[in-house]
Amino acid sequence: MERAARLIQKNKYSRELLTDDELMKAIWPAAVGKAIAAHTSSARLVRTTLIVEVEDAIWQKQLHGLSLQIVNRLRKIIGTGCIEDVEFRIAVPRRRPQRAESIDSSSAQRDASEDAEAIEDPILRKLYKMSRKRTAAG
Repeated sequence: MERAARLIQKNKYSRELLTDDELMKAIWPAAVGKAIAAHTSSARLVRTTLIVEVEDAIWQKQLHGLSLQIVNRLRKIIGTGCIEDVEFRIAVPRRRPQRAESIDSSSAQRDASEDAEAIEDPILRKLYKMSRKRTAAG
């Protein structure tokens, strides 16, 4: 990965092809390794400060102690002058999409038939069963 980053940096068209943020996101795993990259993500570059999102305060504290080493590794990959500091921020937790709970159709039908038996009027009972069947189907 380091070779690819160096080639991109040396390429005179690199600024046209990639933004600084995209370049940082691409080289971040190579600079810090897979273990750290799994718990962090390069967010954006503000002037000469790289903003990195971390999972929690523990990662933030641990990586803050390593920030000088990380900056040196980034400089080694892309050259000096681009990054002077790294700032670690706690990422906003991403919510997973809510999914409808799957209902066992046989138990739902069983419950519907038990509920229907409590209805004394045969016409209303039949309407209730049909309504529950439609609701369960779709």
